[in-house]
Amino acid sequence: MATELQGFLTEWHRVVSEKDVGALSSLLADDVSLGAPPYWARIRSRELVHHLLGLILNTIEEFTYHREWQKGSDLALEFTGRIGQFELQGIDLITLNDRFTIQDFDVLIRPANAVDHLRDIIAPQMASFITRSNKGAVGRS
Repeated sequence: MATELQGFLTEWHRVVSEKDVGALSSLLADDVSLGAPPYWARIRSRELVHHLLGLILNTIEEFTYHREWQKGSDLALEFTGRIGQFELQGIDLITLNDRFTIQDFDVLIRPANAVDHLRDIIAPQMASFITRSNKGAVGRS
């Protein structure tokens, strides 16, 4: 398990640092779910999660991971970044399945003004994508 986990982390860090949105999909389980701030219902499906994570990767500037914790197949990765004039700090909580792809992903970000600014940028793009793709896989958790 340690080798597979390290392989996942190496690829995850590469994808994020290079903003390789195309390769992101291979790290996601088919039935992946994502909880992202604020006020967004839990998003389910590889296509929707892939699109949202791609938007986030391309919106947060100077995105840098600093620390990580691991317990079994659960990971916590602390990060910082910037959205316009707002500095942010957050944690990605990732649960991997037995194939070492992301099953569940939760993003916690502070401060509130950075979260609000991120929402204002991402939410309209995500709503447009959902409408265009006619996906109904967003639901309450």
